[in-house]
Amino acid sequence: MPTDACLFFYDCPHCGARLKPKAGDCCVFCSYGSVRCPPMQSSNACCK
Repeated sequence: MPTDACLFFYDCPHCGARLKPKAGDCCVFCSYGSVRCPPMQSSNACCK
């Protein structure tokens, strides 16, 4: 995953659903991914 991989919204190409981060998460990777986004993995503040 690239170091700037944070995404606040993700539009699913298959079903058209728009994913948003869950409360307390900074991006969709932290909410729905198998690993947290790179800034969170390195303990830096997430996506600005």
